[in-house]
Amino acid sequence: MKKCIFFSGLLLFLAVLAGCGKNSDDGFVKVGLLHSLSGTMAMSETPVRDSELLAIKEINEAGGVLGKKIKPIEEDGASDPGTFAEKAQKLLVDDKVATVFGCWTSASRKSVKTVFEENYGLLWYPVQYEGMEASPNIMYMGASPNQQVVPAVEYCAKTFGKRMYLIGSDYIFPRTANRIILAEFGELDAECVGETYVPLGHIYFGDVIKEILEEKPDVIINTLNGDSNIYFFRQLMEAGITSDRIPVMSFSISEEEVNAIGVENLEGQLVSWNYYETTDTSANEKFVAEYKSEYGSDRVTGDPIEAGYIAVYMWAKACEKAGTFDVESVRMASKGLSFTAPEGTVTIDGTNQHLYKQVRIGKINGSGLIDEIWSTEGAIKPDPYLSTYEWARGLYGNAE
Repeated sequence: MKKCIFFSGLLLFLAVLAGCGKNSDDGFVKVGLLHSLSGTMAMSETPVRDSELLAIKEINEAGGVLGKKIKPIEEDGASDPGTFAEKAQKLLVDDKVATVFGCWTSASRKSVKTVFEENYGLLWYPVQYEGMEASPNIMYMGASPNQQVVPAVEYCAKTFGKRMYLIGSDYIFPRTANRIILAEFGELDAECVGETYVPLGHIYFGDVIKEILEEKPDVIINTLNGDSNIYFFRQLMEAGITSDRIPVMSFSISEEEVNAIGVENLEGQLVSWNYYETTDTSANEKFVAEYKSEYGSDRVTGDPIEAGYIAVYMWAKACEKAGTFDVESVRMASKGLSFTAPEGTVTIDGTNQHLYKQVRIGKINGSGLIDEIWSTEGAIKPDPYLSTYEWARGLYGNAE
């Protein structure tokens, strides 16, 4: 009996050692950073990569993870879902990284999802998205729709009116988000006066703006992604559509995008996130100072940037808790794990691997930053399938 107990204990000890050694050598543990460093999404994704590198630097300076320094291996998804899948395969199979931080668009996340599931890797995804998903191989650090889209639309209906125009990029997130919004309209007794999709990278919005001028909506709900937003808002301004005439609520414009689009084209417009550079916490004061110290005083933070930073720290905490870099052990250790983030305390929901997050609606000011004008009282439980909303029943079957 004693021999059996000893043998079992020895096997467990060897397994832990193997887990600590896997994906690591010579005092390092390899992780992948997979973002668009070129193409239409580079404007948004490169700063997220920068925040992940900052977190890695801080963790390494504090001693690393399980006694090992983090060694990042970077790959460029090039704003192309197929390239994302190819690079994910390389990171997991060839480079044998312990985990990957990356993606932005839902098209890129969907393209790598199968790769991570087949190779049993772990992706830490830093961006709000359309929900209707909960993969065991993805940790969702951005908002689910009940933590961004749903409360923002309700806010618009109560504040501006119920006639809304929907404009989005032609891929998964905007189409699914708008499907959710149209279902929510039934609950709010709101009206969709137009729904238009354009390809990623689209630059001409003359026809869309003409329709907006004809329909005169109370508010525009914007799910454009990438540098299309630059052209959309500049052309809105040229047409005389300012925030006090027809406000725009956006879900993919943070401080970094404001810089690229130009504050003169965005002042007074609205966004919905969980974090802003102006968020008033001591952890955020430290984060903003360190980000600017690392990358320049002219750089700004933003929600996906902060979520990328959270992701690295959450992974490191889960590894320390598990005592190994083994994917399944880290995944299990992450359940219920909390972190004092710049936005406030966030906690991983053990049932769906999304974060509890506070909802914040903001208005873009003349300095290019975002002022919080409304928020929930505290962190909201993630509900990626909108299972707690009666009006959302039946949406899951159409999510893909």
